Amino acid sequence: MVPSCAYNCARVGKLARYACKKCFNNIKYMCMAVKTSNFYGKLVITDDAIAMTAYHSALDCYGVVDLVSRSLTDSLSGLFNKTPTSKGVKVVTLSNRINLELFVILKEGVNVSAVTEAIQNTVKYNVETYTGMRINKIIVNVVGVKV
Repeated sequence: MVPSCAYNCARVGKLARYACKKCFNNIKYMCMAVKTSNFYGKLVITDDAIAMTAYHSALDCYGVVDLVSRSLTDSLSGLFNKTPTSKGVKVVTLSNRINLELFVILKEGVNVSAVTEAIQNTVKYNVETYTGMRINKIIVNVVGVKV
């Protein structure tokens, strides 16, 4: 069943498969994504996929204990989602340029500047390899140190 436009514009949200054609196009353009084309064709990579890649890349770095939610609304949405794979990562894509902001907790006794530089290099390499796009900048915010 496809609802009418007056019904679904405010209620569909991420459930685009139930939207009519007009509302589906509106939802499609509201979602932030990186678009590129290459030998294989046109590719669209969503911000969630970029955030998931950055999250796992940052966790693999030495000295990182965890990534934390950036706001109260992220913490509340993490309670309802079973797999918050992009917590602690903020992705902003503007005109196919990727800007990342990470919120991390580090181990006690590690060199903070060395670890943040390693996080930047690792995340930049992995996201650029995954997406094929260049990263504009990466900001690493150290929220705390865990004993």
